[in-house]
Amino acid sequence: MPIRDESIRLGQFLKLAGLVDSGADAKELIAEGEVLVNGEPETRRGRALRIGDVVTLDGESARVSADR
Repeated sequence: MPIRDESIRLGQFLKLAGLVDSGADAKELIAEGEVLVNGEPETRRGRALRIGDVVTLDGESARVSADR
């Protein structure tokens, strides 16, 4: 999933990638430890993701890439 800047917040990325429908859904799933970043559970909604990071939720993954 391409982004314009060097980083994006985890909650924003989940919505952009279509892995969740709303910010409220993202907040709940992150708090419950359901979201993995690079294979590790992440509970910080504001976690800054960088190019190359992989976010996984319910077996679906999306990689952060540069918007070209």
